[in-house]
Parts: sequence; structure tokens; C-alpha cells
Amino acid sequence: MISVIIPTRNRADLLNETLKSILKQKISLEKYEVVIVDNGSSDNTAEIIDYHKKQLPNLKKIFVPEPGLYHARKAGVKETKGDFLVFADDDIEALPNWLSAIYDAFKDPEVAMVGGNNYPLFLEPPPVWLSQMWKRKTLGGHKLISQISIIEFNPNTKNIHPGSIWGCNFPIRKSVFLETGGFHPDIFPEDLLKFTGDGETYVTNYVASKGLKCIFCKEASIYHKVTANRMTKEYFYKRSYIQGIMNSYTLLRGEIYENINKEKNFLKLFVNKFRNLLSSCHELMIKKIISSPEEKEVIGLIHKGLKDGFDYHQKLYSKDQELRDWVHKKKY
Repeated sequence: MISVIIPTRNRADLLNETLKSILKQKISLEKYEVVIVDNGSSDNTAEIIDYHKKQLPNLKKIFVPEPGLYHARKAGVKETKGDFLVFADDDIEALPNWLSAIYDAFKDPEVAMVGGNNYPLFLEPPPVWLSQMWKRKTLGGHKLISQISIIEFNPNTKNIHPGSIWGCNFPIRKSVFLETGGFHPDIFPEDLLKFTGDGETYVTNYVASKGLKCIFCKEASIYHKVTANRMTKEYFYKRSYIQGIMNSYTLLRGEIYENINKEKNFLKLFVNKFRNLLSSCHELMIKKIISSPEEKEVIGLIHKGLKDGFDYHQKLYSKDQELRDWVHKKKY
């Protein structure tokens, strides 16, 4: 059985469309359930869920007032009965074969995770620079823009790195997920931003480190809505800033800090190397790939956001004992 977990907060209209797409799934009702986690909504989210429950008897709702995606996902997992978990966002529209394809993929007992395409569904015409970014393919023939969680794999792809599977469409075998210990803290509201962790990155890194099988399945795809506010240069900077915090968190959680008292300069060298790598990648993209001045500006903002977020978190960590305790918490 598949358990679909959808956290939501004050996005009733988007959630309504997501649930409509789930109603169209070509899979029998007894093979899946849907757990909607209301993370403190004050709009008509509850009404939308109740309305769809009349047509989806396998739909369950829970209310989690503590802010943050981490709290919502954790509570949602506790309510699941399925053997396979599918974490999804409240702004997706699933293709009709989405769940049946995931179900069939997990019939192979060696498969730990399943990846599909996250096609963009632009709710307004995208600016030219964004269209240019989306058209450009990677060396592997994929298209992706991580800042808005859209990706289209090379159709010939079979096995993929689990890090290519993002939170808006995240199928994982439940036994594997529980073995990892679950997600690390994820994005928090602005006033709690310092507690942001690396979310599903920890889980995908664990799966990769164990060499577990992760496959691409084109039918397990969704459309991910891109709202107007997410098609701005300001959003790309802000999202990259948060990613910078996540990168700092990942580094701080690593084994490197266990040796800090033995070799104090090692950390400084490592951090500098990390920054130099970002700068080198940035310069390569600017000089060798990007031709549009506006796109160059956006890439520059992404680079700046990553650096600013990383530096913010590193500096705060050095003087905030509460943050240090949180970063090194053994179990969340």
C-alpha cells in the first residue's frame, strides 16, 4: 500500500487542484491512502479536505499547529499504514499513472526510491531569463532548476542518484525511510530560520551512502506549479540563501567537527575550499555557458544567496549555543 503525505498551510486553492488530480489516479482505492497534514491553516483548507473526503474515503486529515515542514512531515508519517511513502507538495498536479507507476516500481524489492519528472506548470508566462534557464540541458541531458523544484530527466535514464529526487515528489520505501531515522529539520518560518536543516537531503545522502537502488520512472511524474512570486529574481536569491543555510548545516553535522579540537585549522581550510568551489562553478557558468545578461544576473544572485546564507549560519553557529545544540541533536 502507498501512503501519500501532503503538508499544507493556507493554500486551499492549490490543495484543491492537487486532490482533484489524485482523484483521477488509475489505481484502486485499496492500494493507497492520502494523509493531509494541516500545518496551522487559517483559510478554508479544512473545508476543502472535507469536501474531497466524500469522494476519497481513504483520505485522512490531521492538524499540526507547530510551524515548519519538518513537524508536518513527521506527524504525517506516524499516521501512515502503507509500505511505501510518497511525500508530495500541495501545489502539484499528478499524472493519472503517478501512483500506479510508483506501486509497480516498488514491486522490485531492491528499489529503495523512485524518481519521476517534476514538470513546470507556470501559472503566468515566465520571464525570458527563466525560460532560458529551463531550456538549457545538463551534460547528462537533463533539465532542472532546483530553486523551483522542477526537473526533467533524460528519457533514457534508468538508475539515478537519490539526490535528484526532491520533496515535491518523493517516493521512498517506508522501511528504508525509518532506517534513516527520518528527515532532518526543513524550512521554518522567517523568525525561526536559523533552525533550518537539510530536510530530505539527509535521507537521500543516507540512501546513496548505502548504495541502495534508486530508479527513474517517467510515468511517476507530476506537474509542479510555479506561482508568479517564485518567478522573480528576489525569490531565487531568497531560496538560494536558505539553501546556503542548509549547506552549512550539512557541513556542521559532518564528521569534520569531531576533529575540530585536534586540528583547528582544518575546518577553516575546508570552509574556504567549499567557498572556492562555489566561486569556480559560478565563474564557469558565467563565462562558458550563459550569454544573456539578465540570466547572468540571476546566476550571480544564486551564487550570492548561497554564500550569504552559508556565512550567516556559520557565524551564528559560532556564538549561539542553542543553535549548536540543535545542529548536533542526535535525534529529531
